[in-house]
Amino acid sequence: MTFDKLPGRWLASLSGLISVLVAFSAQAEYELNMTQGVTPISQEIYNLHMIVFWICVVIGIGVFGAMGWSILYHRKSKGAQAANFHESTTIEIVWTVVPLLILIAIAIPATATLLNLENTDNADIEIQVTGIQWKWKYTYLDEGVTFVSSLAQESRDVMNSDPTGHENYLLDVDKPIVLPINKKIRFLFNSDDVIHAWWVPELAVKQDALPGFINDSWAIIEEPGVYRGQCAELCGKDHGFMPIVVHAVGEDEYAQWIAEKKAEAAEVAAMAAQEFSMQDLIAQGETVYQANCAACHGPTGAGIPGAFPAMTGSAIVTGPIDAHIDIVLNGKAGTAMAAYKGQLSDVDLAAVITFERNSLGNSVGDLVQPSAIKNAR
Repeated sequence: MTFDKLPGRWLASLSGLISVLVAFSAQAEYELNMTQGVTPISQEIYNLHMIVFWICVVIGIGVFGAMGWSILYHRKSKGAQAANFHESTTIEIVWTVVPLLILIAIAIPATATLLNLENTDNADIEIQVTGIQWKWKYTYLDEGVTFVSSLAQESRDVMNSDPTGHENYLLDVDKPIVLPINKKIRFLFNSDDVIHAWWVPELAVKQDALPGFINDSWAIIEEPGVYRGQCAELCGKDHGFMPIVVHAVGEDEYAQWIAEKKAEAAEVAAMAAQEFSMQDLIAQGETVYQANCAACHGPTGAGIPGAFPAMTGSAIVTGPIDAHIDIVLNGKAGTAMAAYKGQLSDVDLAAVITFERNSLGNSVGDLVQPSAIKNAR
């Protein structure tokens, strides 16, 4: 029988089956299993997961196989009679000892993996990771390098429109964390405000960042590449907009990146002594505002009624400049207004304050130089 002679309902069913198979092949890279990762501890966790999984499979086959066999061969239609027994010592010993042995078999490798997971000794590099609504701050403790990583501007630009065609939408950042391969890296986690969670599946690192407390974890990345993660703790309205991007590179490339970061920091420090024009400050301030302030106060400064105040016409923004500098530097207790003195440079702070006072519907006419920020710290 040819396809054109198949009954209509058969043809419809065959067409549906083909569609499902095509869709399944298109999703061939979608994995249901745990990520194996690129670190020794991630592989160890994966192997433990698979051991427990196959133990459960064997138990499931045994239990449901026994149930099926009993239902099939001991059914009433075959004249089976229910056995009558009470307090069988043998059965009680079996169903106590066998599960105990299974638990011991699982506990031995699980305990070894948990102990290894907590062993952060002899680290080659220590990095402090600080969660901030809604970004990550990284401090390389041995190198004196510090920077804040935020959601990439490309994702912000299409956040309220169609993100189709934008690769890694909401999973890209402006400043990725760069790490060397084959080095033991110890992460120290804390938070400046609420509970966050730093999670990168390929590194097998998922640790809470708590205010006033330090958690730690470690990783040895064995393969160079780009590894992405997200905040895994509901931390506020922009929880879904604080991704993590890790660039794992060779040792030489890492050393070059560290040198570039130190030179960049020295350049920023030197710029703090310079005088900038109003035009330059406003241009840079707009970029800083969109990356750090727009999430709460809105891209146009209109704010979010009932939640976050507007910048347009604000008494702080249009009032004395010292008060404006103080609240941006130190935040405001009891509100979501964060302190930015530890997040932004003197130049960026001067630029964003100048932008707020002369844009977003405001025209105060004054400006702030980086030297004023430095003196106010």
